[in-house]
Amino acid sequence: MALYLVGEAIDSKRAHLRAQAGELIQLTRGVYVDQAGDIEVTILGHAVRIARYLYPTAYLSSASAALLGPAPDGRLFISGRRNQRTRLRTLEIIQNVAPPHPSTAPSVVGDDMGELRVDVSSPRQRFLEAFRLRSEHATAITDPLRAEMAARLIEEYRSPQAAADAVWTLARENEWYREGEGAERYLLARPFKDKAPVNKAALNRLVAWHGEPLGRLNHDGFEWRWTPTTRSGPPLVRQAAPGKLPAFIESLLPEGWLAQVLHERDERDALKHGKRFMSNIAVVQSREELDLLPPDILQVQLGAFLDSGRFTGRYAGPARGQIAETFEQNLALLFSRAETPRLSGVQIKAPMSLMADGTLTPAIDLPFTHILKPSGTAGFETLAVVEWLCLELGRAAGFEVPAAALIDMSDGMAPALVVERFDIRRGPEDRRLLAMEDFCSILDLPTSAKYDGTIERIARGLRPLSTEPAADLQILFRRAMFAWLIADGDMHLKNLALLKIASRGSRRFETVRFAPVFDVVTTRVFPGLAGDRMALKLNGKDDRLTPKDFLTLARTIELPVARAEAAIAQVASRVRDAVPTLALPDFARRSKANRSAADRVKAIVLERSEAFA
Repeated sequence: MALYLVGEAIDSKRAHLRAQAGELIQLTRGVYVDQAGDIEVTILGHAVRIARYLYPTAYLSSASAALLGPAPDGRLFISGRRNQRTRLRTLEIIQNVAPPHPSTAPSVVGDDMGELRVDVSSPRQRFLEAFRLRSEHATAITDPLRAEMAARLIEEYRSPQAAADAVWTLARENEWYREGEGAERYLLARPFKDKAPVNKAALNRLVAWHGEPLGRLNHDGFEWRWTPTTRSGPPLVRQAAPGKLPAFIESLLPEGWLAQVLHERDERDALKHGKRFMSNIAVVQSREELDLLPPDILQVQLGAFLDSGRFTGRYAGPARGQIAETFEQNLALLFSRAETPRLSGVQIKAPMSLMADGTLTPAIDLPFTHILKPSGTAGFETLAVVEWLCLELGRAAGFEVPAAALIDMSDGMAPALVVERFDIRRGPEDRRLLAMEDFCSILDLPTSAKYDGTIERIARGLRPLSTEPAADLQILFRRAMFAWLIADGDMHLKNLALLKIASRGSRRFETVRFAPVFDVVTTRVFPGLAGDRMALKLNGKDDRLTPKDFLTLARTIELPVARAEAAIAQVASRVRDAVPTLALPDFARRSKANRSAADRVKAIVLERSEAFA
């Protein structure tokens, strides 16, 4: 499969025309690959060439200077004039500011396009880079690699002291005094390293995906360090900010109600006491503990126990107590066990397992296959009903939507919603490895910033990662359109995600596509939210959107206007036509509050869709 760099192997006009014809895929400005073939292999196989093209004055540094290529997790480290990063599928090019007086050396790197000469950090400089403070370049240098660097310097300078003196000379030239001190201590005190006192509060956890180790997550009492395994699969977890918890791991942690129930002080507490998380992630102390956890594999599909939107199986989950216990208190008891999967999101929800006989029971020591979403309180008693209606509208609009059903709860409780997970294997014969990554993680943002993005920013993050970027940009466009039509004011960065799928034993994802619809709600029907706006802006607006705003969005994200116009008409007409046929299950219609909420949802959707159809 060929790589095309504008100005080197192809001119810009020809590249654009071939991309428009579907022959080439644009990864970023000036970088194209063939539509057919293995894109991931092409990108990683030409990583250094791509980096030199995008950053012609930079040089390889940190672990990449020693490896002459990307690290096993797909990160390629360079140094240049500024801090900058570019992500192309599984390759992430990370540039930091070079020292004022760098020490570099020439090297030769070969790929399918031939050989190229690039500068790299000299052995002295790359060893100093291993001791930089709060530097991603430093954290990429593993302990074995650091030891190899030290041995290389000692061999060159004939003694640890001479090597330390040589490193100090370069450190002084660049005012890297702390780095020089760290390098000197390492070179001269190496035999005594293992005798250092241990912080008993330190946390060391094995992170696994589908039962296979991805790496180790350590907290020394001050900051986090992520160390991937040498034989890890696709690069799922990345530590973009040195010392900070990787964004992918942070996106899995409990929020809102569950965070309050667990009484966990911080992210360290959450990972200390929880073992099972979404996206088939386990965080445990040892491999033996990992082997005791059940794999999350679908045993029976929800559709087998579904009749006109109603769950026909047997609900065996939390209920109201006989005396004073509330449903919420009984639900909270599930999470007293570390084996109970943790869920993110502020809404009250619980992990459930649907058994072959139709019993829906808490997933404590069982596969986590479904999510229970009970209705809320204080004006949100119809939340489950409204979400079910919005999922059905999404299905009618042509989106991929997971199976969902309303549960007739006992003791006069409002209906609950059960949703089937789409990020797990569909049975024991299914050998795929699946992970869902939300856009807070994709954009390397903390969970607290989930309302800070824009649709345009999501598109920029989506394009280089998706295996079908043109199709996924259109899905993003249609999702934004759908959110406006149903007045979903909570479509934030954590409620949009990519679904990544790899084969067992593979080091790359075969498909990275926009995830199915989840967590969609008409927020304007709830108390205090009658004027709720879009959570993410598009074309600089979050309210009073018109077809013109969406066409401007299309041009910004490079979606052909003809396709955008067709998508607008199609989504609006499908949603409008679905409203008259949308009906609650009979048991849910018995409630006046449910009927009223459904009528308000339909009225909002009809008004907005008719303005666009």
